[in-house]
Amino acid sequence: MRFELPIIATEADIDELGHVGNQVYLRWVLDAATAHSAARGWDHAAYRTLGGIFVVRRHELDYLAQVTVGQRVIATTWVDSWKAASCIRATELARDGQVVARAATTWAFMSLASGRPQRIPDPLRAAFA
Repeated sequence: MRFELPIIATEADIDELGHVGNQVYLRWVLDAATAHSAARGWDHAAYRTLGGIFVVRRHELDYLAQVTVGQRVIATTWVDSWKAASCIRATELARDGQVVARAATTWAFMSLASGRPQRIPDPLRAAFA
């Protein structure tokens, strides 16, 4: 299930080269993941009740084009693949239909009690299928 999050580049997002900075693209990837999860009923409170939460293990981010202040970007994200205790979430950032960045983030599902990886519960998987 794909999810879209509209974003407008603000002055605070712009680096010394006059375009959106690399760290901002990463923030947008994380913002899209968090918004998608909340939209599917899995906000931080729901994860706490479940006793586990996703944490980032790895980011891969390809920067393809620049974004400047005031431009509108659509972040599209989805869970691309699942393993027992982790998943890979794909994200594309596009401006006017042109992909400006692509990301693949590996998320591990961790027990809040032990801090160790745990199997992703089926109801959580089903929310993103």
